[in-house]
Formats: sequence, C-alpha cells, structure tokens
Amino acid sequence: MSEESIRHIQNIIEAALLAAGKPLNLDQIRELFTEEERPARQVVEHALSQLEQACADRSYELRKVSSGYRFQIREDYATWVGRLFEEKPQRYSRALLETLALIAYRQPITRGEIEDIRGVTVSSNIVRTLMEREWVRIVGHKDVPGRPAMYATTRQFLDYFNMTTLEQLPPLSEIRDLEEIGREIEQKIQAEIQFDTPAPEAEDAASSADEDHDESIPGTLH
Repeated sequence: MSEESIRHIQNIIEAALLAAGKPLNLDQIRELFTEEERPARQVVEHALSQLEQACADRSYELRKVSSGYRFQIREDYATWVGRLFEEKPQRYSRALLETLALIAYRQPITRGEIEDIRGVTVSSNIVRTLMEREWVRIVGHKDVPGRPAMYATTRQFLDYFNMTTLEQLPPLSEIRDLEEIGREIEQKIQAEIQFDTPAPEAEDAASSADEDHDESIPGTLH
C-alpha cells in the first residue's frame, strides 16, 4: 500500500476520532470503510502508530485505553484547558475513593466485604455514584445466604484513568494504605481532561450527609 493511501486512511481515522467523542477500537475503525476498501488490521495499526508519532509535539496525544483509541489533552495543559469549563473541579469523598480502590484491587467484592475491611457502613449514595459514573458494575451474586451482589470495575473505569488493563494499577506491594490509594485515584481524577468532553458534574465531598462519617483509616490492605 502506498504512502498516499496510508495518509488517506490516517486522515479518515483522525477525523473519526475527533468526531466520535469516545474511544474507538480497531474493529470500529475498520467499519468506517466499505467492505471493498476496508484496510487490514495491520494497516490500521500502522496508521494509528503514524498518528501517534504525528502528535508527539502537539498539546494533545493519541492514547490507547481499554475501549480503544482516543485523542486527549496532555496533562501539561490541563490547567489552561480546564478554565474553559464552568464546572468546579471534581471532588469525591474519601469514603468513595476508598470504596473504589477496594473494588479495583479486590474485585469481585461484595458490599459487606468492603464494610468488613473499612470497618464502617458503605453508604448507598457511594454505590449509586460509582454505578452512575459507570466505573463499577454488578458482575454476579455470591453464593451465600442473601446472595449479595459482587462488584467489579468497568472498561469505563479503565478508560477514565488512562489504563488498558488492571495490571497498570500500582502494585499493592508499593501502595498498601487505603488513604494513599485514595490520594492516587484523586490525583488521576483531577488531572483527567478529555480532548472534547468536559468533566462530569462534580461530586462534592461534603455534600452527602449519609456518607461515611468515620475519621479513622484502616491501616493496610492485605
């Protein structure tokens, strides 16, 4: 295939990613083309690689996440781009961040198991917020009396935190304290700005009276 053909495919992919407003995987990108002109997966991968290199000196980058490929602003420019939006920076309660961390590291996990580790009741508001953000989903029910729901993270969770797999989470051997894990997640949330999508509506850390009121943090994750 000629360089001109590759550039044509590259331009089509670039236009589609800019317009999509969400990540596109290889199959979705190939579906942009008619059956007669559809490039092989290797050709699409090569065009994506060329696009990534073309963005090397730009304020945005081509990033591969769990759901596919997307353009996004580089973190170095987040401060300036963030001023375009009227929303306050996202704020999440410590209890929510700890709950999300436990689900990410211990999935699948039940609400009762989260409460056993944290030592406090998990607010229904926390679970609802995580489900509404589509960071967490129910993946089954534990085979014990009451058959409690088991929670796990989603592709959207990986996408939001710029990961392709859960293996990219910091190893527990390096981060063991729940508060420290919560801070890691909060830093990622504060830095995350999509190329063409404003941040979701902020969740005020102090707004929910029914969230956990504990001031103590359990010592470690085991």
